[in-house]
Amino acid sequence: MTRLTLVAGVDEAGRGPLAGPVVAACVVLDPKRPIAGLADSKKLSPQRRTLLAVQIRDRALAWAVASASPSEIDEHNILRATLLAMARAVEGLGLLPDEILVDGLHCPPVSCRARAVVKGDATVPSISAASILAKTDRDAMMDALHERFPGYGFDRHRGYPTPEHVAALRRLGPTEVHRRSFAPVRAAFELHA
Repeated sequence: MTRLTLVAGVDEAGRGPLAGPVVAACVVLDPKRPIAGLADSKKLSPQRRTLLAVQIRDRALAWAVASASPSEIDEHNILRATLLAMARAVEGLGLLPDEILVDGLHCPPVSCRARAVVKGDATVPSISAASILAKTDRDAMMDALHERFPGYGFDRHRGYPTPEHVAALRRLGPTEVHRRSFAPVRAAFELHA
């Protein structure tokens, strides 16, 4: 009897925000327990994402979520920090997949085959599942940060550079969860120095 080939999907959430971590997820789906409705997390309502995240955690053969902190983003740059979070998610699976399929153009350094798939979050179910876990976990993290820093609106814009967020940065100054290497945050630091 041949062993099932384990293919994991990998995606991230939070490359573009000015605050908070970049979060990556890795998912190995179980072909015997399919999940209907998997899609790019950005195309799903928050309620649908939450429902699918529960199903993914329940039905997947393996899954893991990991992150890279704002200070790691500042130290390494956003691309390297994203790849670091992805590698951590793969390592966190508890098993070594035969191959990972990664949304986008770049693959993290891992000890298995890795292939980048452009727009994979819309076309590869395991990447869609990873996209959903990364997004729902990051949103929950930003909700928690909103409780700590209520003046910034993290629960609404999730740290992205919206006019509301940029105005709060100018008014209140950056927090420890802001990415100092991003230009609007740097400008706010100078304003509040």
